[in-house]
Amino acid sequence: MIRIQETTENNFLIEISPNYSLRGWSRGFFLGSIAFVCLAIGLFFLFMGAGLILPFAGLEVIIVLTCFFISFRWSQQKEIIYISNEKIKLESGRLIKEKSWEEFRSFAVLEIEIDQHNSKQFCFQSKGKRFYFGSFLNEEDKLILKNELSRIISHLNTLSPGL
Repeated sequence: MIRIQETTENNFLIEISPNYSLRGWSRGFFLGSIAFVCLAIGLFFLFMGAGLILPFAGLEVIIVLTCFFISFRWSQQKEIIYISNEKIKLESGRLIKEKSWEEFRSFAVLEIEIDQHNSKQFCFQSKGKRFYFGSFLNEEDKLILKNELSRIISHLNTLSPGL
């Protein structure tokens, strides 16, 4: 998911995060319903005399909840790109900022590389260092990001310095 906002005149904020379908209370409701059904089936078989079903149903619930927790944690990623006439700043993290990179826009170059899986990889390069971003986006979102970054950079390049 990509959100683009012009915070002040010629200062742009691009927020990038993975697409996910379950948000908020719907996550808990979905996981609770799966756990309820699985454990209800296990209890039914326990009362019918098949006592070994219940521990495996509980194990299944634990494994499913763990996998969903890992997926939900992954979906909390966020990358923020600030672009102004003078600077480019990238921040990435989950709930708090974990990495940050800042450089003068005149020294930074946007590069779009194609990897071995024919997928685009975005990076800003400056002074021999590369800062990759947007790796979790799907191809449609990567195309949108490419077009929007090109539009913003072209717009900023037409301005005279110091504006």
